[in-house]
Amino acid sequence: MKNFVFIILVLFLSVSCKKELVKEPKGLIDRGKMVDIMYDLSLLEAIKYQNPLSLDSVESDPKKFIFKKYKVDSLQFAQSNIYYAADYETYKDMFDELGKRLAVQQRAADSLVKIDEKKAAKKAKKEAAQKPKDSIKSAPASTPNPRSREKLLDQ
Repeated sequence: MKNFVFIILVLFLSVSCKKELVKEPKGLIDRGKMVDIMYDLSLLEAIKYQNPLSLDSVESDPKKFIFKKYKVDSLQFAQSNIYYAADYETYKDMFDELGKRLAVQQRAADSLVKIDEKKAAKKAKKEAAQKPKDSIKSAPASTPNPRSREKLLDQ
């Protein structure tokens, strides 16, 4: 009898663990498209954080452009986000993929910045080499001899 109760308890627990916390929404956005939307939204948030005034000049909400680009609405995105967030492992994998994409773009941007810095340094060095040297400033610094001053004044 004890074995029977134990088996029933194990079956009950295994069936209850399979239950979905959130039902799949009607217009669920597929995983790849969802990662793309999250990527664009994260770039938008980074722009807002780095330069808050840059998006103030835009008359409409930039998020609307992203939703229009992927042909989804904000409600569909919110419901899909809740659905994916209910499964921790899937959501974590999505954010890991998003992090990898952002890291690749960060490395590309950093390399472009380094190239620009090298060009600016070369240009500054070239301009410094082309400037004519001032003869007064380039003369060797020596202490004047008081007798030589007198000779110059006498002439």
